[in-house]
Amino acid sequence: MSGVVSGLIKDVPLPGMARVRQVFPRPKIEAGSIPGEIQAILEREEFSAQIKPGMRIAITAGSRGIANIALITKAIADFCKGRGAYPFVFPAMGSHGGATAEGQSLILEHYGITEDYLGCPILSGMETVEIGRTKEGQPVLIDKYASEADGIIVAGRVKPHTCFRGTYESGIMKMLAIGLGKQQGADNCHHAGFGKMAHYVPLFGNAIIKHANILFALAIIENAYDETYRLEGIMPGDIADTEPALLKDAYAHMPKILIDECDLLIVDQIGKNFSGDGMDPNITGTFCTPYAEGGIKAQRVTVLGLTPETGGNAMGIGMAHATTRRVFNRMDFDVTYPNSITSKVLEMSRVPMVMKNDREAIQICLRSCSDIDHSNPRIVRIANSLHIDNIYISSALLEEAKAADGMEIISGPEPFPFDADGNLF
Repeated sequence: MSGVVSGLIKDVPLPGMARVRQVFPRPKIEAGSIPGEIQAILEREEFSAQIKPGMRIAITAGSRGIANIALITKAIADFCKGRGAYPFVFPAMGSHGGATAEGQSLILEHYGITEDYLGCPILSGMETVEIGRTKEGQPVLIDKYASEADGIIVAGRVKPHTCFRGTYESGIMKMLAIGLGKQQGADNCHHAGFGKMAHYVPLFGNAIIKHANILFALAIIENAYDETYRLEGIMPGDIADTEPALLKDAYAHMPKILIDECDLLIVDQIGKNFSGDGMDPNITGTFCTPYAEGGIKAQRVTVLGLTPETGGNAMGIGMAHATTRRVFNRMDFDVTYPNSITSKVLEMSRVPMVMKNDREAIQICLRSCSDIDHSNPRIVRIANSLHIDNIYISSALLEEAKAADGMEIISGPEPFPFDADGNLF
């Protein structure tokens, strides 16, 4: 029976693909200006007064691939040292990194967040302590190292969440509620599922603001090109009132695929460095819960690769209809499954159809599409969900692209560039 599947799809035709540039507004802070921007923010009296000589200060570092995150974290640490304090950095990433101290340290290393670069210690552990209770009586847990510090600085990106909608989504409040709590605390917050997350994030976040010694927060917002666009210092008492407006700003600067619908979306790579869901469903439309929506509407999705930075974590692969043997062989289930277990969303780590190469992963998706023009399918191909300024579209979408604001045809259409093994290069 060997080769039966290949035989069923070998005659599926593939259209020419054109390279397209998508253009979005691009306000940004140049990387070289970031330390000075942070210095100016933290020198303001309300922030600088929180840092006193001799204090041990814990600085958060999350698991997302945030632009300039190593530089931002170092700038905060340098400011603390300049005030005579003793900063250290700790992973504030819930159950990510396989829910192990070593795995979380490795994530930081991938982002360039190392002790040598920062000039201060990194303390990574999974032990938590209970610091109080929420208004509804749930235990509130935070990282043990952070609990022992004289103060905590929370730094994180504000952006739309991938699984729910609310006043607070991904951002400072969520890092407080889930990131600081390690696997145990994240599990408590996820206990009722994503249908309750819009309620639980501020419930737990406000409890941590009340019971932990949060000195202040630094919110990061990025533009549509994965570049630092805005930095905002926030005192703990102002987080609840300030973050909703920052979230709206983040929504306004998110990129999108400027084609509303297609038959097949091809994603070259997924990974935790791009999104907690491997591929951001706000871009790809691959939502794993009914509590959020958006992105392109595609009848089929195929994922062709994992990033080296994701360390075998294939979260998000379950939202694809087909993938490659290359992806399956690189999946580390001990790293992938803890995220699904903690978030209560097992769909995210299901294994889709596994094909021997890129060509067959694309062909099986096209063959299984219903009610489409199989001789001229509508295909969009992206490198990943974070970088979508340059994408590929099939011939059937050219007229739509020409009529769209912000889309420019660069070259093609040309045949898919498969190598001798049937993989794209």
